Amino acid sequence: MQGRTLLVASLPILAIACGEPPPPAPPPPPPPPSATVSEPVAAPTTPPPPPAPPEPTAEEKKKAEDAKQLAADREKWQEQQKAEAARLTPEIRSAIKALAEKGYPNGKAAVQAMMASKHRRPANAARDAQRHPLETLELFGFQPTMTVLDIGPGEGWYTEIVAPAVAKKGKYVATSADPNGPADARPTFYANRWKGFLEVLPEAYGKAETLVVDGKAPKLGGKPTFDLVLLMRGVHGMKNAGTFDAWLAEIHAALKNGGVLGIEEHRSLDGANVDEVAKKGYMPEKWVVSTVEAAGFKLAGKSEVSANPKDTKDYVEGVWTLPPTLRLGDKDREKFLAIGESDRMTLKFVKIAKKDDAKKPDPKAPAPKAPAPKK
Repeated sequence: MQGRTLLVASLPILAIACGEPPPPAPPPPPPPPSATVSEPVAAPTTPPPPPAPPEPTAEEKKKAEDAKQLAADREKWQEQQKAEAARLTPEIRSAIKALAEKGYPNGKAAVQAMMASKHRRPANAARDAQRHPLETLELFGFQPTMTVLDIGPGEGWYTEIVAPAVAKKGKYVATSADPNGPADARPTFYANRWKGFLEVLPEAYGKAETLVVDGKAPKLGGKPTFDLVLLMRGVHGMKNAGTFDAWLAEIHAALKNGGVLGIEEHRSLDGANVDEVAKKGYMPEKWVVSTVEAAGFKLAGKSEVSANPKDTKDYVEGVWTLPPTLRLGDKDREKFLAIGESDRMTLKFVKIAKKDDAKKPDPKAPAPKAPAPKK
């Protein structure tokens, strides 16, 4: 057994001795996982382009257009404000200050003095022939001793006349949106413009007051404070906003018994659809009269002083096609200038006291005397 073992052990030696190659060595073990082995790297690829943004909706387009127009209007107003401040020389300021501190025997004298004053913007004074402020205010019974509320004074066309006319013995108040409202809101811009209008000429408007009102939910205080309320070319806007009835209720409460609501409004054809023509800036006269009277007023007078038979009232851009807006720019400009401003109704309404108001004692009336004691 021992000899067999020796024979097997000696076979490799015997093979070498006989010149045969040794058996192949075993293969090396595979590299451990941690060994660094360079692997092929994929070639870089260009990422796909981002998807195109969705097309803006009609509402988004309108919002962008409105924002652009608002920015342009602000810039234009700021330039106009600078020009106006430069136009108002010390001589003009001194002259209107003297007029505002003067007493006038009646409304006509006060209005005529203000119409002739150089404190008015020249473009505004040039429109007197089409706006007829003297005749309009005479119809409304204007007096320099009145407390007047101007609803939506716009850029101050009537303010130039009325505010300094009542500065000594009366009071002028105008409604406005909040000038500290959202900067991207158009009512805020209008409020800023109004504030700037008053501040540029304190000699004329230093005593004027502003009543901040939310146009969507108007509130005028609820106390019978005013002798005259002016609503000049504002009815169509209230109708479009669905607030005309609310405004009338507030105006009725704010007027003294027997107080006057004076309305000037662009006049549509009789029988026109109220909702449709209001969007164009016009209103049917019969509808205005019936609606105001239903709110507790009585038509007490009317005038055709601002009637214009040349106004066809059928413009694509509505009443704003005509001067002073001329929304179409240079297109048919001479044609629309020849037509002139719109055909307008001029209406005087008087507040009718409600039964409850009639029972209330007049706070200004003297106290009744005590009955004499019986003898």
